[in-house]
Amino acid sequence: MLRLSKVALLFATLTLLPVSASAQSDEEVYNRIESLHGNAGDLNEPLLSLVEAMGNSDAATIAGLAEYPLQVAANGESYDIQSADDFVENFDTLVTQDTRDAVARQTYDQLFVNSDGVMLAGGAVWMSNVCDNGDCSSSHWAVISINN
Repeated sequence: MLRLSKVALLFATLTLLPVSASAQSDEEVYNRIESLHGNAGDLNEPLLSLVEAMGNSDAATIAGLAEYPLQVAANGESYDIQSADDFVENFDTLVTQDTRDAVARQTYDQLFVNSDGVMLAGGAVWMSNVCDNGDCSSSHWAVISINN
């Protein structure tokens, strides 16, 4: 009986510990992006620019990486930002310091990828491959939502 109690206690303790997602390699992330969205190689530049810009609170660069209208959840409100100028003008209200810091720490192998896009910083920012034309033969990666 005592042995069973120790096992039960150990199991209960382990289930309370924080669990991170299973480790994934950069190649696995790349392949998942490619299989779900295509154009995976073109994500690197805007992703690195976004991570750096968030770390530097560079509103203009972040605004240039976004697709408009841009959905932003901040301060318990939901906003549809219509232009880069609106985003820059209201940057401090729209993007919290916590979000900036979390995105600035983002690494490629920590990205979460699903059919909606690529999630950064636990859902704080989503990027997606946006079609430039009707048949999507041309596309670009852009920030599609920010969730503080």
